[in-house]
Amino acid sequence: MIRKALFSISFAALFTQCTMTNEPQTGQPTAKKVPHEMTMHGHTRTDNYFWLRERESEEVLAYLNEENAYRERIMKGTEDLQGRLYEEMVGRIKKDDSSVPYPMRGYLYYTRYTEEGEYPIYCRKKEHLDAEEEVLLDVNELAKGHSYYQVSGLSIHPNNTTIAFGVDTV
Repeated sequence: MIRKALFSISFAALFTQCTMTNEPQTGQPTAKKVPHEMTMHGHTRTDNYFWLRERESEEVLAYLNEENAYRERIMKGTEDLQGRLYEEMVGRIKKDDSSVPYPMRGYLYYTRYTEEGEYPIYCRKKEHLDAEEEVLLDVNELAKGHSYYQVSGLSIHPNNTTIAFGVDTV
């Protein structure tokens, strides 16, 4: 309870320190609006910021660099507090954890993490928890050599012998 209160106070102090400075908040970047109409399922909507999806665009990268520079400016002087908050949050995360197993077609499926790994390991056991573990996908191994790696949409074929999944390395 006390830790929770201290965390709340620390966050409030960081917020106050960042937003209630004596100097005016000048130089805040504002993304330009470029209307882009999209029609999906018979509904048309306008997305004024669709242009920001172009990850390789020099204009998008320049705008993101402006945003980052602005964040650095307004957060100046809070680096120590940010570090303490980060360490406290990371300290509360259990490093070697696993999900609750769920049954599907004769197997118990679950995801687990190891202390030295950053990514999930997808596993299953035949019929009961005392059975031998089968590692379906070790994302830590797949992620080697990539600065970013995410697996999504994991799907087990009804014959229990094939899995399909999507990978994002961008």
